[in-house]
Amino acid sequence: MKIVVAKTAGFCFGVKRAIDIAFKIAMEKRKGVYTLGPIIHNPQVVERLKDKGIIPIEDIKAKKDIRALIIRTHGITLQLLKEITSMGCEIIDATCPFVKKAQHYAKLLNEDNYQVVILGEKNHPEVQSLMSYASDNAIVVDGKTPLPKLRNKVGIIVQTTQPLDTLQKVLYDALEHSNEIKVYNTICNSTALRLRETEKMARKVDVMFVVGGKNSANTTQLTRLCKSLSVPTYHIETASEIKGEWIKRAKKLGITAGASTPEWIIKEVETRIRDIGG
Repeated sequence: MKIVVAKTAGFCFGVKRAIDIAFKIAMEKRKGVYTLGPIIHNPQVVERLKDKGIIPIEDIKAKKDIRALIIRTHGITLQLLKEITSMGCEIIDATCPFVKKAQHYAKLLNEDNYQVVILGEKNHPEVQSLMSYASDNAIVVDGKTPLPKLRNKVGIIVQTTQPLDTLQKVLYDALEHSNEIKVYNTICNSTALRLRETEKMARKVDVMFVVGGKNSANTTQLTRLCKSLSVPTYHIETASEIKGEWIKRAKKLGITAGASTPEWIIKEVETRIRDIGG
């Protein structure tokens, strides 16, 4: 059996930066440091941080001993940022720089009186943060359903993990509504490269494994891509989920992973497959 691991599998720049920040803080053994929500969408990494004393919380009022809050890679809303600032605790901002750029463009478009259209998943924390910078006039679209009625002057930004072809479709559809359209392509380069490499790999293997958190948008997107190519595809978080019958007849097997998946989990998956398949 031949196993091919994607070169782009695993941590992107923004995730690696956030994790480095969090573990550096953990090494200082400071008291009262929390992350606001999971710092990345990977349960195993979040558990390791918990073991080192960095606990995720969803409600800033739930803890009275908060001395510092680490802001996750996806960013937070402006309203929440103001609330945290008023608490007087230290803010350690681990927001991905690409998300920061998207937030800046959302604010800029709103100030220039564009109706802001955000391509992404409405309930995703990154999109929630972008909406807060774009005001109440912002519209979130997913690229699958028809666009609602738009104003004549439209500005488009994108959740950083969306595929380029979805942005192209939304732009094409928006041309039927508006005479003036400004587009900021805020898709992370890492996402585009990962999707391209995964597609190329999936066309050449018998089975694909996509490794990463079940709550990770970009990992789920990789899974959908592989399945759309009619290759047997398994989205797993850890090596323990792998079943022998999945790879019984496979001669060539591919492994890719989301941007929040650490290298040690990818290695464990590869080792487990080799132990089963020889």
